[in-house]
Amino acid sequence: MVHQQRSQRQLSPSGDTEDIVALLAPRLVHFAGVARTEHVTRAAQEMQVPQSTLSRSMVRLEHDLGVDLFARHGRTLSLTPAGRTFLASVERALAEVERAADEVRADADPATGKVAFGFLHTMGAETVPGLLHAFRADHPRIRFSLVQNYGEAMLERLRAGELDLCLTSPVPDAPDLVARRLDEQKLRLVVPADHRLAGRRRVRLAEAADETFVTLEPGYGLRRITDDLCAQAGFRPRVAFEGEEAETLRGLVAAGLGVALLPPPAVPRPGVVELTVTSPRAAREIGVAWLAGHPDTPPVAAFKKFLLSRRGHLLPD
Repeated sequence: MVHQQRSQRQLSPSGDTEDIVALLAPRLVHFAGVARTEHVTRAAQEMQVPQSTLSRSMVRLEHDLGVDLFARHGRTLSLTPAGRTFLASVERALAEVERAADEVRADADPATGKVAFGFLHTMGAETVPGLLHAFRADHPRIRFSLVQNYGEAMLERLRAGELDLCLTSPVPDAPDLVARRLDEQKLRLVVPADHRLAGRRRVRLAEAADETFVTLEPGYGLRRITDDLCAQAGFRPRVAFEGEEAETLRGLVAAGLGVALLPPPAVPRPGVVELTVTSPRAAREIGVAWLAGHPDTPPVAAFKKFLLSRRGHLLPD
């Protein structure tokens, strides 16, 4: 007697997880429906699939698992102990898939969806709140997930799919990103109130060549700009303190621990004087970046359009 070999391969306990998911996933909804009704005909009617399709799906599922999930009693079925164990996990998995589907649909909703938006710490006190206030005048129910970080870290999160858009400086130039310049922000030489230059309104950066600087850490865009401007002025800054946040650097300057090149503060800080740098031209470009080839949901597209419309007047006056 010759036994015909089944075309379906049975999964081994050591089978690759991706193979198991690929084989089982299409049959899990069918299994849950049959388990709920314990009747193939009723399940087929409820799910609007042919009874023969449903029967074959259950046979193949049991074959793939190598376990009997049902005990057959004529036209009715009952779950085996293995079937009950499997059903509990399947129902949790299907509920999680349904929850995830609801979440991504909600995030993409044109009126109430979500935008994951990153921006520099120096944009957080005034610029970004003003932008969001203006945008939500026409889109009052769109939600935001806000991330503050330095430029390179935000670009990493952009590439990882954790952000939709980010405001950053310098404006990145990379083949996997799209970036648009939006505005320019002047940088000032910030000195202690009792500093020898504090009585001036304007200064050439070369006049600070012998000063001790406080700066952001390497990897921050503003640190790279500071190093570049000092190089253009003919010197390399002597760095005494490195930090992660511009207002902390202002506090260090106020304490007499050095000078710094910084964007304007949201509110004036006592104990420091902010000087206009006449040479070299001290400014940083602010731009918006997103992942090339990445489709936008309607709320992301709306906010991107809004940001691009703010070219030249992104920053507060």
